Amino acid sequence: MKFIYPAVFRKTEKGYHAFFPDLEYCEADGETLDDAIENANEAARNWITVELEEEEPLLPYVSDVEDIAVEEGDIIRNISVNIRFYEGWDE
Repeated sequence: MKFIYPAVFRKTEKGYHAFFPDLEYCEADGETLDDAIENANEAARNWITVELEEEEPLLPYVSDVEDIAVEEGDIIRNISVNIRFYEGWDE
């Protein structure tokens, strides 16, 4: 199953910091933008996987990119996460 959530990437002194407005406390960092994107993808995958393991998973709605508050210089990227379900995954 494919999940797509927008992430905001913000330049910092050490590289880039990423956060997902829709995935509470889901954040990542990277020395370069490419590193931050890769780490954000992993963070989102982990966040979604943990939520799906809950007894009653609740995945948030996806924000419209135009509705996300950003600061000057921020970059918004949609992060796509593919999760394969296997037989008995929800047992």
